[in-house]
Amino acid sequence: MRWFEIALVGLTLLTGLVWLLDRLVLARRRAAHRTLLDDDGEPWYVDYSRAFFPVLLVVLVLRSFVAEPFRIPSNSMMPTLLTGDFILVNKFSYGLRLPITNDKFLAIGEPERGDVVVFRPPHLPRQDWIKRVVGLPGDRIGYRDNQVFINGEAVEYESLGLYEGRGNGTEMTGAELLVEHLAGRDHQVLERTMTPFRDPGEGEWTVPEGHYFVMGDNRDNSEDSRYWGYLPEENLRGRAFLIWMNIDGGVDFARIGERIR
Repeated sequence: MRWFEIALVGLTLLTGLVWLLDRLVLARRRAAHRTLLDDDGEPWYVDYSRAFFPVLLVVLVLRSFVAEPFRIPSNSMMPTLLTGDFILVNKFSYGLRLPITNDKFLAIGEPERGDVVVFRPPHLPRQDWIKRVVGLPGDRIGYRDNQVFINGEAVEYESLGLYEGRGNGTEMTGAELLVEHLAGRDHQVLERTMTPFRDPGEGEWTVPEGHYFVMGDNRDNSEDSRYWGYLPEENLRGRAFLIWMNIDGGVDFARIGERIR
């Protein structure tokens, strides 16, 4: 998606500059040199710029500062999000940021525990990933025996039985489906008591200032802060809030319009 963002910014600037240059300079020159035999037509590049600049500008503003679409490429956030989900991300929840550079120029809010966030991982800054915020700055996070601990307190769980996967998520069939009571933000997670050949990612971490600890809801199939460390605040892209489409071998109409919790 980064290439699209660069192309969108570049085309918006190009068409805007052509339109402005024509309005201030070129149109006057054409008028001064026009004869009775000349038509009133504009050069093709001016005509196209005049038509496309407002559209590109609206798309750029909406995508950069209001909401941006993303597609879920993996099962790391099952059962909350499935492969093939198309989601919308709120771009102003954590402050307004410049396109391409992602530099914040207006602070509005900060992530809360339990938020599902889109970000660029520090070790793969050209990619967009999605996980759930588990640890805030200053928190002491532990993960042992499929149990999350926050500042020494064990997070409570409620079992919903065994999970039955579908589509690309069938490999998680038989995992235990749990409700995780994360500081008042209840959400479902998947866990397997026996996961051969998989590092469980156990340990304890103290989240530094300006960073967050994120985890996938599919705890045995998620590359997250347990493996690559803390998420810097400046890498945040926004908060996921809505599923607007699911295409995984076919359209799943039941997921359209589902809010992300």
